[in-house]
Amino acid sequence: MFFTSLTQWNLQNIVIRMLSSFILGALIGIDRGVKRRGGGARTDASVCLGAAMVMMTAQYMDIHFPGDTDISRMASQVVSGVGFLGAGSIIVSRHQVKGLTSAAGVWICACIGLAAGIGFVDGAIFVTLILLAGLHVLPLIEERFYYHSLYVTLYIETEDSRTATSLLHKLKEDGCKIDMFDVDRPKASGQPFTILATVRISRNQKKDMYLEDLSKFPGILSVDSM
Repeated sequence: MFFTSLTQWNLQNIVIRMLSSFILGALIGIDRGVKRRGGGARTDASVCLGAAMVMMTAQYMDIHFPGDTDISRMASQVVSGVGFLGAGSIIVSRHQVKGLTSAAGVWICACIGLAAGIGFVDGAIFVTLILLAGLHVLPLIEERFYYHSLYVTLYIETEDSRTATSLLHKLKEDGCKIDMFDVDRPKASGQPFTILATVRISRNQKKDMYLEDLSKFPGILSVDSM
């Protein structure tokens, strides 16, 4: 352990706890901001610093009012209460959920702040480093697995609803397993129908070739995988 002395209550340790929580939260926020994701440096740094302040306040109360306070109660309120802030970054649109990673990032910033606030700066630093590494490495691993996966989410534009019905029958005839098939009618005449579908392509089909085949289906204007 590098910072075992930071658990002691003195001005130097308090300042180090505050600065470390702010910096670690900012690092996570900058990483999210560079990717144009929710949160950002100011949000994550504020959450992390605020959680550290709550933890230090709890320790202060325990020192000056021994036996009258429970140091863990304030921490538990932060862990549960920060979920409302994270929920604000979650967006549900057209059966797609976005912002879950940003919400989880806000929550873990609060946890890092609590750790730094009580003096467990070692753990706060290690968790921050592991999180940042994971946010960069895991997408590369996921991409490799998704490339070989038979499941695909399709965004399709069709001329009319009859094409959507014919496409549904074609997918079933080709041995595809349909998890979701949502047809959105246009709000104005002359605009295409849009289909959002999640399907498992048959093992006998190659994903790229099958998507190209779908794009040639009568009535289909475009096919994109998501």
